[in-house]
Amino acid sequence: MSRVLITGGAGFIGSHLAQALLARGDSVAIIDNFAAFYARAIKQRNVQPALDEGAQLVEGDITSAEDVARAFETGRPDTVMHLAACAGVRPSIQNPSLYARVNVVGTQRLLDAAVQHGVKRFVVASSSSVYGNNEKVPFAETDDVSRPISPYAATKVSTELICRTASHLHDLPITALRFFTVFGPRQRPDLAIHMFLKRVAQGESIPVFGDGSTSRDYTYVDDIIDGVRRAMDRCGQIERFRVYNLGGEHPVTLSQMIEAVEQTVGRKAVIDRQPNQPGDVSRTWADLTRSKAELGYQPHTGLAEGMSRQWEWMRALMR
Repeated sequence: MSRVLITGGAGFIGSHLAQALLARGDSVAIIDNFAAFYARAIKQRNVQPALDEGAQLVEGDITSAEDVARAFETGRPDTVMHLAACAGVRPSIQNPSLYARVNVVGTQRLLDAAVQHGVKRFVVASSSSVYGNNEKVPFAETDDVSRPISPYAATKVSTELICRTASHLHDLPITALRFFTVFGPRQRPDLAIHMFLKRVAQGESIPVFGDGSTSRDYTYVDDIIDGVRRAMDRCGQIERFRVYNLGGEHPVTLSQMIEAVEQTVGRKAVIDRQPNQPGDVSRTWADLTRSKAELGYQPHTGLAEGMSRQWEWMRALMR
């Protein structure tokens, strides 16, 4: 049994992970500040099953040394799974200072506490956005990530760098996981699949940026959770600091994703065509060679099946 501290554990991915770890017998503590990025009630609904199953919750901010100390004292973790962050490419352009403070300073606070408390493993969520508009596909962990095109992406590159430095200085095993467009039940309401399913079902228009040719490597949340657990269990076994892609391995264009939404809800989409947005990459595509070989990671759920499950969950909430 491990004692795991999950930052951002009331969020989309964090709440799923908390339940998965509890189910296998781990002890789980959560720190989350219930930021106003979306409704607090959504996060409370996300996290309640894990709390009912024995997780401990510390309401606090990862940029606060005092709040982080409370979380470590509560959970006494041997493993940290760091998911908390200001998310989203477009909002980061409007408030880059907030993203830098939360994503970079907050990560450093956690690293300081991990070293102080003798944590054995530290796993951090990074993002496919670090690759920028990489011309080479699929994206491999060895590719250059020195050209991010949004403040959010820049903070994730910075997060990886300070983690690499901490691992070197303190001999702390750290794994960084580059997530590729995660979807499924509990997905944030601002993300495209959630928004499109709801709006198309209600006959409302959906904003479509560009001509629909941009593509994303959508990854179902259960596959991400499996990859995270594998990375936690193997943290430090290959190298003290190691990076892995966690993706679906099958890029889908925006137009194809909208077609899948239409098929799922049984209604045609009303398109509100808008120009391309600054900071949005043209495509993502995960090279899973390393994560398959070293983690045994293998995504199993495609877009159509995963979207159907997400829609079933959303419909249950709307009843």
